[in-house]
Amino acid sequence: MASDTWNGANSDGTLFTNVRILDGSGEYPYSGEVLVQGGRIKQITRGATRFGSASVGSASMGYGGITVIDGAGATLMPGMIDAHLHLSWNNAPGIDPIQMMEPEEHMLVTMEMAKLVLDSGFTGGRGAAAAKPRLDVVAKRFINEGRFPGPRYLAAGPEITTVGGLGDAAPSHIPHPGLNLGLVVSGPEEIRRTVRTLIKYGVDTIKLNLSGESLTGMGAEETPMAEEEVAMAAEEARRRGKILAAHARSSGSVKQCIRHGIQNIYHASFVDEEALDMLEAAKDRHFVAPGIAWLINTARHAAAWGIKPGSPITIAYERELEACVESMKKMHHRGIRICIGGDYGFAWTPQGTNAKDIQTFVEMLGFSPMEAIQAATKYGGEIMGMADELGLTKEGYLADILLIDGDPLADVRILQDRSRILAIMKDGNFHKMPRMNEQRRRLVA
Repeated sequence: MASDTWNGANSDGTLFTNVRILDGSGEYPYSGEVLVQGGRIKQITRGATRFGSASVGSASMGYGGITVIDGAGATLMPGMIDAHLHLSWNNAPGIDPIQMMEPEEHMLVTMEMAKLVLDSGFTGGRGAAAAKPRLDVVAKRFINEGRFPGPRYLAAGPEITTVGGLGDAAPSHIPHPGLNLGLVVSGPEEIRRTVRTLIKYGVDTIKLNLSGESLTGMGAEETPMAEEEVAMAAEEARRRGKILAAHARSSGSVKQCIRHGIQNIYHASFVDEEALDMLEAAKDRHFVAPGIAWLINTARHAAAWGIKPGSPITIAYERELEACVESMKKMHHRGIRICIGGDYGFAWTPQGTNAKDIQTFVEMLGFSPMEAIQAATKYGGEIMGMADELGLTKEGYLADILLIDGDPLADVRILQDRSRILAIMKDGNFHKMPRMNEQRRRLVA
């Protein structure tokens, strides 16, 4: 811990006083104070606080050992949640450096990414695929045991793909499974065995690659997995109570998700009216995370890594970006839950910039600042399967909390500035404590 911070985790609780509470419900922020005890939000008091304004980070002990944090008018809000998180994507300049990294190094890098994500204000994340079978599972366990810092996490395994599909990266003359980023299967029985194996490893999510990806050579509008293969995966996952997710850019793949109850739909760029109607009719059972940062940055900001503007690849991604923006606007209008999560983890979409999605939702997708923040908080709690205890600043909810210097509703960009994140709390413990001067630290010590 830095010399100018202090951790009040051993006190009998924490009281945030003199703060503006942005609770994630959609209600406009209000002044008040929030008491945290036992890892949860014990009490929220509206209106005048019991302590006068001072400077952010001042603290004192009172109420039988409670740590008091004077926010000096800062915004207190729920921790952000990334619905499409790849902790084992390690900011590498392409897919090959990720999949070819040795597992020992890869595990350590995965934990580095976990800390970076938490440092950026993301206290939760839903795993959307791991580069190797047990990376997510081990990362989740070590985070939960308090051995390494990281977000509250739900683990995924590698993506399940078809022969020749997205994730089958081995060249035809070297058909070796170790060269693949995904688990390559053909037919329902191979799907069954693969799903059961991943469940044995301890994953929370089973993910299928139901469409292509322009960068890998298979078109985004292709839908390679057979209906009976998808049905088998869904049956096996549900048998063991696991959530299903899918890489689904094509309209056909989105329809497969709806027909087979695949809850988390990643991308959904190319949806026709039939797919939109089906999704709206089942909107209480699905989430969409478009991964729009991947489209923007691959099309426009990846020249330094060999993806040149005006090349066939960038033209394909510009076309998909246009389709994605139009599709998300239609979904938003229909009340379909859209979550942030930009497929971060490549050199041109680095981990730690995840909050950029909130700005993009406002500037490109027509969300209000409040709606975009809810996509990162309230809906995040829901896609984590914890809607009754995560994603809101509400009494009884888990104390995953951010203290922000400024008003995110006035300028959502401040959520991208780590220096404006004054405090990060997860499970009632500070990952980042507000700074305070030496005299105050001696007093509380």
